[in-house]
Amino acid sequence: MPPPEQATVFQANGASPHAAAEYFLTSGETIRCFFEKDAFDDTGRLRAEAHRCLNKLGHAMHDLDPVFDAFSRTPDLAAVAADIGIADPLLLQSMYIFKQARIGGEVVCHTDHTYLWTEPPSVVGFWFAIDDATVENGCLWALPGGHRIPVKARSRLNAAGTATVLETLDAEPYPDEGLVPLEAKRGTLVLLHGALPHRSGANLSDRPRHAYTIHAIDGRARYLPDNWLRRRVLPMRGFTGG
Repeated sequence: MPPPEQATVFQANGASPHAAAEYFLTSGETIRCFFEKDAFDDTGRLRAEAHRCLNKLGHAMHDLDPVFDAFSRTPDLAAVAADIGIADPLLLQSMYIFKQARIGGEVVCHTDHTYLWTEPPSVVGFWFAIDDATVENGCLWALPGGHRIPVKARSRLNAAGTATVLETLDAEPYPDEGLVPLEAKRGTLVLLHGALPHRSGANLSDRPRHAYTIHAIDGRARYLPDNWLRRRVLPMRGFTGG
């Protein structure tokens, strides 16, 4: 748990209080916890039961925690990466997403390439269902064929490196209609193309919807230095640890 003055709300519903938070922007090489807004009382103080209001852990469990490291690096996952054409996979970030019962927040429609930009585009999300994911508890929704739509925005650090800014590349939003639910049984792996528009609804049910995600990029691509997630000390490794 962070000290109260560093406790940070993570929202992916269009509001981004974390975008200018140093605690978030320096989390690429460590393990930190982020909260739902319900973790704070009306005065903005962290509640005693804040651990029950976790939004996620991020962003280097796969490098720093032996359990997550072992789960994230297996011959089977290396084979999947090879099958989808990632020639030199590098594990960039990991997140354990809680999507808590009754308070798990909405994630608006977005693409992963927007936030983890490489040239050429290469990021792929490996999303593991820890609980059964249903429409009721906030499963993923995705737009079939949407990866063929040019990405509409790019998130990058400002010149001072103190906040992220969202650069609009196409002001027309992604379609509201046509997204399909990706309901998934516990243990399912869902692969998300970096340009695929996807979202998830709020969890208003009485069941959690935990998930673990890894974002991998291709080492042949250039990872731009003004991405929010910076790896300055901790080297990136592949699915087999090399």
